[in-house]
Amino acid sequence: MGLISGVIMLIVCLTAAIWVFNEEIKSLFHPVYHVAKSERPLIMPSQINQIIRDKFPGEPVNMVTYKKNRSVDVMVKKWGDNPLIVSLDPYTGKILGQRINEDRITLFFYFMEDGHRFFWLPIKIGRPIVNYGTLMFVFLLITGLIWWYPKKWNKSTRDKSFKIKWSAKWKRINIDLHNVFGFYALLILLILSLTGMVYGIKWYSKGLYTVTSAGEKLPDWKATNSDSTMVVKGISLDMALDKAIHTAINRYPEASGYMYRTPDTSNIKSSILVDVYPEEGKTFGNQGIYFDRHTAKEIKKDKYYAAQFKDASFATKLRRMNYDIHVGTILGLPGKIIAFIASLIGASLPVTGFIIWYNRKFGKKSKKKKQLSDCLDSSLDKKKGR
Repeated sequence: MGLISGVIMLIVCLTAAIWVFNEEIKSLFHPVYHVAKSERPLIMPSQINQIIRDKFPGEPVNMVTYKKNRSVDVMVKKWGDNPLIVSLDPYTGKILGQRINEDRITLFFYFMEDGHRFFWLPIKIGRPIVNYGTLMFVFLLITGLIWWYPKKWNKSTRDKSFKIKWSAKWKRINIDLHNVFGFYALLILLILSLTGMVYGIKWYSKGLYTVTSAGEKLPDWKATNSDSTMVVKGISLDMALDKAIHTAINRYPEASGYMYRTPDTSNIKSSILVDVYPEEGKTFGNQGIYFDRHTAKEIKKDKYYAAQFKDASFATKLRRMNYDIHVGTILGLPGKIIAFIASLIGASLPVTGFIIWYNRKFGKKSKKKKQLSDCLDSSLDKKKGR
């Protein structure tokens, strides 16, 4: 199992270690426009749409993100499939800057994410390879703990189990690196692996929810539709977007940000979704609010997908926290650092494990061959009188 999953987990863990600080690294290359808080009202979607229409005629607004004390970032579909990000003053609408969304640094992290999730293969092929490789890794971690556990607890076994003997030969150091680092990172690696499989193995995802909810099944996601009978009687899309974002801001005035996508204008049943971000850098408290695009009336969703975090069941809260646990943001920056170190250790385990396996499988044979060769050389030397 180690040989089969080793290459997979080496790539998965390395790409995870690189990706974990993607937001911090991208912020070094992408300009961040800070705007002092003002008593003036925030610009509404209708104003944003007019600004974009004037500046970029014929280019539709795709997504708009409001951030606390920062610019309003507008994604404009320009230049083919590569959108343009336009940053606006949230109070005046003045254009503060613009950049291409998919620049080199962004594409680099997309590449790392594809390797982490799909092994750079088509989704239908890569997703099961990565996730069932991760499942093997979970079994290896558990069996590794059993193998690590000393038969007797004394000073010698404690030193071997918890310390690396740097003065030893490289084979012993390699074994210590595998055993000791593997033990210290075991719990974190198990958590990262178990939360990661939620996104790739349906039976595991649904089973985990059923177990944590004491038998309740995970509801299937269903599209939230607008009332198509109100097309003629309804209001304009700009007015509906204004009312939707106004409702979200009034309901959650202390939120760190809000985001909405312009609904598909070719589909009269498409609805408006406003995502509310209570806390920057964490997603578990995010709240989605759906609105009818023709009337701007709120559309009620089921208790799983629309419940506020504080009112959600234990199983729903755990599922909401899954992503933040998986990437370490649940603990903020310290959590990311822990996830980064654990991922590096996770990447090292297949390497050190393979070396241990190789030395045990072929090392003794090579040693015997060398001893036999030395004996033959010695015998020939004696015959030649050397």
